[in-house]
Amino acid sequence: MRRLSILLVCGLLGGVLLRTLQAAPMQQPLPVPTVNPALGVIDPSEFAPTTDFPAAIPGTIGPVDFALDVNPLTGLPVSDPAVLQRRPIVAKISNGPPLVRPQHGIAQADIVFEHYTEGGITRFSAVFYSQAPRKAGSVRSARLIDYELAEMYKGLLAFSGGSGGVEQKLFGSEFGSRAYKGILYGRPYFWRDETIDIPHNMFFDPAALWEIAARDGFQQRPLLRGMAFHPVAPEGGTDDGTSIDIRYRATRVQWRYDPGAGVYWRWADGQPHFDAGIDRQVSAENVVIVYAGHYLTDIVEAEYRGAVSWSTQITLWPQGHAELFRDGRRYAGQWVRLTRPDLLGLRTDSGELLVLKPGRTWFQVVQLPEQMNPIEEWTRWE
Repeated sequence: MRRLSILLVCGLLGGVLLRTLQAAPMQQPLPVPTVNPALGVIDPSEFAPTTDFPAAIPGTIGPVDFALDVNPLTGLPVSDPAVLQRRPIVAKISNGPPLVRPQHGIAQADIVFEHYTEGGITRFSAVFYSQAPRKAGSVRSARLIDYELAEMYKGLLAFSGGSGGVEQKLFGSEFGSRAYKGILYGRPYFWRDETIDIPHNMFFDPAALWEIAARDGFQQRPLLRGMAFHPVAPEGGTDDGTSIDIRYRATRVQWRYDPGAGVYWRWADGQPHFDAGIDRQVSAENVVIVYAGHYLTDIVEAEYRGAVSWSTQITLWPQGHAELFRDGRRYAGQWVRLTRPDLLGLRTDSGELLVLKPGRTWFQVVQLPEQMNPIEEWTRWE
């Protein structure tokens, strides 16, 4: 009954919020809420992560109880459980212009969110937890979506900087003391590669950042509940999940399933997308398309010759449509995040757990279909 009440309240408030935002002219800036308006939250300490989840079928890993040696972000065991006795790092990594590719460390992230910034380009929020590349980047400035993600994963935030409005929200948040602004640190934490042009040349060492977090008193294993995994593909789904084609306005993403390897390989703008640190093409066991509302705010990200780029708020709450791709199959369902500390979870359209394959997950965040330009933007699969 409590969960049903929460869902009803979230749905009503969320509906009011979305109708209000959609009624506003999209070319005009919209105010940035100081709290999650869809939840009506005032004090983050007044609520806790969701604790009631749909029943899991036998063999499911998570979403609540994980063995001490199992990574709750991948569902996989780790050889050394000590690596899980730390907070994940949410790292802001560049994806545009194309000269920043191949990035370093991106293939070793447990989870990656790709999302819009300004001008139609995309940027990554990569979550490092079980693995620690020696060099990750290039590191760029944070966006409003990181205000959600850093709290979602109870993590450290690694970023180069941010606009005044975004930094105000980040440093004023629950995790503000765990936000590490790269330009304020030198080696071995953050550094610039002088052979690469600014601003595309900042990198960081996750292991070093975990060391400084330990010094600051932030090196604890957080409670990460919400993701559910199963090695066997669930029933249902359709067989059009072997190829994914996502057209953002300024970049094109493709994923192709390899049944021999059991993973999806990534292409960017028609080229295999490599990780420079390990000289390997980026892959994932799961690819999830997340449809979420994108709304302009009154935060200025950039201004050039009178042209203003406004920051975009991506509403990763309380739920929305999702497409899960695993094992060469496609599953239509819902993404769910009912309270601010919750991890993004997946459900079937009937409300049951939609289980991921144990391994890495890429979340491709796109606009709601009604917000897309039908000529420039689309998602397709086969």
